[in-house]
Amino acid sequence: MMVMTMDAVEFSLFRKKLQKTQKEMAQLLGTSLKAIHSYEQAWRTIPPHVERQLFYLLLHKRDLLPKPKNCWTIKKCPPSKRKTCPAWEFQSGHMCWFTCGTHCQNEVQENWRDKMQLCRACEVLQPILNAVKE
Repeated sequence: MMVMTMDAVEFSLFRKKLQKTQKEMAQLLGTSLKAIHSYEQAWRTIPPHVERQLFYLLLHKRDLLPKPKNCWTIKKCPPSKRKTCPAWEFQSGHMCWFTCGTHCQNEVQENWRDKMQLCRACEVLQPILNAVKE
């Protein structure tokens, strides 16, 4: 079964890939050390804003990933579709998964959980997810 939101194991993998201690991760995320412990022990659900921040940090970690391509290039979106998509409007096609309201699969996702269900299976986010597994 595919993980739809970040779980304790994935959180821990992200932290290790970023080469951060639990204390450093707490500082990066602006949260408490206790929260980090709770995420990694699965005592607390990882909030969407934390999941999103981890994807962002991993994408921007120096020399970890190749330069990403824009979603509209990968998905071959026609200009008419691009014009109404926030990823195009804000020139964030390399991190369309970060922006809610994108027009993936010809519909706007209502919330982070719905968006992540699509994004985790998408070739735009896959390099980040694969980098954590390596």
